Amino acid sequence: MTPAIEFLPPHDLKNKTVEELNKIATELRDYLIHVILENGGHFAANLGVIELTVSLLSVIDPNTSPVIWDVGHQSYPYKILTGRHEELKTIRNQNGISGFPKRSESKFDWFGTGHSSTALSAALGFAEAMKRDTTIYPVVAIIGDGALTGGMAYEAMNNMIDLNYPLLVVFNDNQMGIDPNTGALNKHLIDLHLNTEQSNKIQSFFEWFGFEYNGPIDGHNIQQLQSALNNAININKPQLIHIRTIKGKGYEAAEKEQTRWHSAAKFIKLNPSDLNPTTPSIRKIKWQEVFAKTLLKLADTNPELRGITPAMPSSCGMLPAMEKYPDRFFDVGISEQHAVTFAAGIAAGGKKVIVNIYSTFLQRAYDQIIHDVILQNLPILFCIDRAGLVGEDGPTHHGTYDMSFLLPLPNVSILAPYRADELENMMHWALLQDHPVFIRYPRGEINEQSILTENYNPTVPVPIHSSEKAKLILCSTGITTQLVLDALTESPTLFQEVDVLHFPTVKTPNSSKFSPSRDYQFCLTIEDGSIIGGFGQYLKNIWENESTTKFHHLGIQNHFPSHGSINELQKEEGFDVKSILAKLSQLLSNS
Repeated sequence: MTPAIEFLPPHDLKNKTVEELNKIATELRDYLIHVILENGGHFAANLGVIELTVSLLSVIDPNTSPVIWDVGHQSYPYKILTGRHEELKTIRNQNGISGFPKRSESKFDWFGTGHSSTALSAALGFAEAMKRDTTIYPVVAIIGDGALTGGMAYEAMNNMIDLNYPLLVVFNDNQMGIDPNTGALNKHLIDLHLNTEQSNKIQSFFEWFGFEYNGPIDGHNIQQLQSALNNAININKPQLIHIRTIKGKGYEAAEKEQTRWHSAAKFIKLNPSDLNPTTPSIRKIKWQEVFAKTLLKLADTNPELRGITPAMPSSCGMLPAMEKYPDRFFDVGISEQHAVTFAAGIAAGGKKVIVNIYSTFLQRAYDQIIHDVILQNLPILFCIDRAGLVGEDGPTHHGTYDMSFLLPLPNVSILAPYRADELENMMHWALLQDHPVFIRYPRGEINEQSILTENYNPTVPVPIHSSEKAKLILCSTGITTQLVLDALTESPTLFQEVDVLHFPTVKTPNSSKFSPSRDYQFCLTIEDGSIIGGFGQYLKNIWENESTTKFHHLGIQNHFPSHGSINELQKEEGFDVKSILAKLSQLLSNS
């Protein structure tokens, strides 16, 4: 049962004793554990910043001092203490509050964050905008949970010494992102944990960038935190407080398995009698598991193969290959630009390389894709995970735009499977090509299938359903093909005048014109991506007889989809099964 706690507004924390603040921290941790385990959401990272959040809000006033959370998934305690404790029960649900800071949600969310390593740049911007307003002080940025593996943070720090603004940075050193951190700074921090005499090395590093350094201190000790924060806000120059925290603090399972408990699913309590003892003939598997199994097969048979992921090895599925072949598969930290150009160097050096990266994070490396990969025609395979709607993480994480920004690029193949065996075959096919290949696939589960097809060719559209009386052709790609199949199963009579074509490949270097087998009055396209610049509009552009066929497109509208379940969002965007059937009915009735 969720504890019944009435949390104090921020200004009421100012005059509390350390004992009172410790009690609030205990209640806050208990409340967060109960609510997130019941409702789902980011878990371990939030448990690690309980004492920091309580201490910070006992020292500064978030009404006037901007508080900017890098890696916004660690802001739940801050949301609770800034008046959203009841709304926490709705977090990441449709029409509920966001799992990340969001400016439109609360005046206390000064800057929206969902991607990493942005807080220092934003904090410098706030400091510049407010430098003549003496009533607003200080600007606070909390960075950590992997964010200092991202290059953008160092770009901001490089600018810090020139601007010299009064800025308070809290470095939350928990040695974790979603997975353990990598890189030079992390190595030195580990040395510091093992040998406190190494502290001058870390201090010199931050002072070199222009910070006045304080630490490391215990990030779970409110008295130490308050003292450091109070000292820092009275100094008119950049300050950095280095705190050590434990990701998952206060929940034993999360402390022991921090990666697993980075995010918690909703608990579902089942009685043994409720369980179905029968085993389905085809079991469900996650898309990233298909990638992981295929990658291992490819690695086993191709010793020249290399793999790269920017800080997502467990969640993208590259971890098994990294564990088996640590000298060939790499986690480069939260550094998408570096990941792509690193891959370009490997490919230019004559090796095959696979980059696995979420669609939403691929956006961060667009220049490197164009300048370092495609302009040089390097045969890199990009496996784009979490393409399309991702669900509860919301607009910062939806993979809405990858097709729109990749389709204009020359000499590339863009593929989109809807079945597990398609993804496996596509990966094998892609490594045989002499140009860049992008395979986009969604978040979620599918039926497990492992059927390698000899001489597989994904470039030919696959007929799914045909009719001699067809007036309309329905063209789909990727996961939307499964939605079309579900619609066909639900209402087969509606498809008596419909042909259905699945496009495993949206574009190849040889794409010119598409010649349908017959003339159609209508073409309805469906995609799990932005309609503008997407699959449907591209197909219309290469359609041989576009002047005689009327096109209609279903997909993601020209806005940022909210957060909620994938099914809810597909319905909201108008391309779920019922929306497909309604659109078909409307078009056929007008034919």
